[in-house]
Amino acid sequence: MAKDRTFLNIGELAERTGVAASALRFYEARGLLHSTRNASGYREYSRASTRRVAFIVFAQRVGYSLEEVAAELAVLPENRVPTRSDWARLSARWAERIDERIAELQRLRGGLTECIGCGCLSLDRCALSNPGDRAAAAGAGPRYWVGDRRPRR
Repeated sequence: MAKDRTFLNIGELAERTGVAASALRFYEARGLLHSTRNASGYREYSRASTRRVAFIVFAQRVGYSLEEVAAELAVLPENRVPTRSDWARLSARWAERIDERIAELQRLRGGLTECIGCGCLSLDRCALSNPGDRAAAAGAGPRYWVGDRRPRR
């Protein structure tokens, strides 16, 4: 009897996607991925699950949290394989997010030439210098690295 190839077991899905089986189980527990159980009780994933896993991995690399990924996936159809236009609609919003990440990484790279990780040998030019905790007025976190302007000294 030929094996039904419309479904992949967890090992096959892990091999096909390059994602560990433990991560697939985690995604399933978070509602990002769905499986059925075969007669022996083993998980079976539809072949379309490879696309969902690829989407999850890519979304995380873009910077989406798992909660954001879940919200994105929630708009996909459950009763059919997502089409190219379904995926295009979801990923269209990502360009702005990618551009923001690129700008942030360029700022960080530019800071590497001036900053040595705060030992600090360049206090006269230090982008992180914050006498009297002036940056606290702008809010929590690394304000100068997120784009806030430094007050004049």
